[in-house]
Amino acid sequence: MGTFMKKIIIMSLLATILFGQDVDVNATKEVDINSTKKAEADVVKYPDVYSALGNVIYENIDNIVKLKEIDIFKTFSVKIDNYSKHVQKSKDIGFSIESGNKNIDKVAYLENLRVLSKENDYFTRSVKSAYNASIKKQDSRVFIQTVNSGLLDTDKNREEIVEYYLSHSEDINASGIIQRYLDEDAKLKSKKNAYNYEQAKKLRQEAKIRRIREDDKKKQAKLEKELTQEVKQKKIEIRENQKRELFN
Repeated sequence: MGTFMKKIIIMSLLATILFGQDVDVNATKEVDINSTKKAEADVVKYPDVYSALGNVIYENIDNIVKLKEIDIFKTFSVKIDNYSKHVQKSKDIGFSIESGNKNIDKVAYLENLRVLSKENDYFTRSVKSAYNASIKKQDSRVFIQTVNSGLLDTDKNREEIVEYYLSHSEDINASGIIQRYLDEDAKLKSKKNAYNYEQAKKLRQEAKIRRIREDDKKKQAKLEKELTQEVKQKKIEIRENQKRELFN
C-alpha cells in the first residue's frame, strides 16, 4: 500500500471519529435542553410581587377547589368557584405588574391579596373545624378526607392523626399522609400491628363514655344555673310581697 493511500485511510478514520463525537455532543446537548425545558415546566411559578402573601393563596387554590368533592363542603361550591376566579385574576395581575405594566396599581393588588388571604384562611379554618368534628364524632370518612385535603397542618397534628388511625384502622385505608407517616416510622408500623379489633373497640367505648360524661356535666351545669335563677326570682317575689304587706 502506497504512502498516498495510507494518508487517505488515516484521514477517513479521523473524519469518522470527529463526526461521531459531534453527533454525541449534539445529542447530549439536545437531551440537556429537553431536560431543562421539562424541569422549567414542572416548576410552579407565582408572581414575585408580594410573594410572601400571594404564594400561600396560589399554592392552596387547587386544594380548595378539590373541597367540592367532599360531601360536607359541597354547599361551598359556588363560593369556591367565585374565589377560584378571583385568585386566577389576581395571579394574572401579579404577572402583569412583574412584567413592568405601569397601568396597574400595586397598592390595589396588595389590597386584593389581603382580601383573598382572609378567604383562604376561612377555608383552612373550615377544614380544621371539620377535622376536629370528625374526631369527636368518630366519622372516619370525613377524618381521612380532611387529613388528605392539603389544607390541614398535618405535621402539627401528626400525633393525634396517627393515634386516631391506630384505634380505627379497620375503618380507614392508610393512604396519603397517614401512609407516609407509617412509612417514615417503623415503630408506628409495629404499634399498628399490635392493635387488634378488641383493643380498638375498647378505645371507642372509652371515648364514647367520655363524651357522655361531658354531656352530663353540661346538662348538670345548665340545670344548676336555671335553679339558681329560679331561687333568685323567688326571693325577689317574696321581698316584693313583704313590701306590699307593710304598706297595706
